[in-house]
Amino acid sequence: MSHTRKKLVVLSGAGISAESGIRTFRDSGGLWEDHDIMDVASPMGWQKNPALVLEFYNQRRKQALNAQPNDGHKALSHLEKFFDVTIITQNVDNLHEKAGSTNVIHLHGELFKARSTADPNLVYELKDWQLNLGDKCEKGSQLRPHIVWFYEEVPMMEVAVQEAMQADIFIVVGTSLVVYPAAGLIDYVARKVPKYVVDIEKPNINLHRYHNLTFIQEKASVGLTRLSEELIQKFAIS
Repeated sequence: MSHTRKKLVVLSGAGISAESGIRTFRDSGGLWEDHDIMDVASPMGWQKNPALVLEFYNQRRKQALNAQPNDGHKALSHLEKFFDVTIITQNVDNLHEKAGSTNVIHLHGELFKARSTADPNLVYELKDWQLNLGDKCEKGSQLRPHIVWFYEEVPMMEVAVQEAMQADIFIVVGTSLVVYPAAGLIDYVARKVPKYVVDIEKPNINLHRYHNLTFIQEKASVGLTRLSEELIQKFAIS
């Protein structure tokens, strides 16, 4: 049966995590917990003060440990029963996985992983929320957060583009569609494919330039719960 399932691709952003209590830096004018974003999310910030960067992400992890998926995450997880679902997320938390989604591509890295500063292929699961100076990879180099910072390549972008090109249904949720390269993914979705944008605020782009697009002005938990029921009725193979 699996080959007859439609491929549902979701691009999720900070808005879906915000409902679970995870703050977004855009909410606070480019300051993230009172730090300039470049001090904690750039290679220059890391070179200048690695201890500050590590502590910043320790606090993010501590916060995320207690965060629970909301109805939006759960609705996407539920859709796996009916569709071949891929979630492409700009979020670094693990709330999609906590909700039960099994195929999640993290464009901007993962909070609960660390990687070697010597060899980017050496990536480690973090058992705890702390990553400290002196924590080293097997080659003896300091570990850093496994996060894609400003001015760094987005290594999963090509995989995400391939997924978008193959979508039968495409959903954008909780993202303003202005953060590139992720925002450009919708441009790879075939013209005839139904597209849905779920966000509490209307994105600051011209939605009319996209063919076959429906805008749902709701927060993720409400909009996705409603949309998932609609998609199951309309497109799922019974």
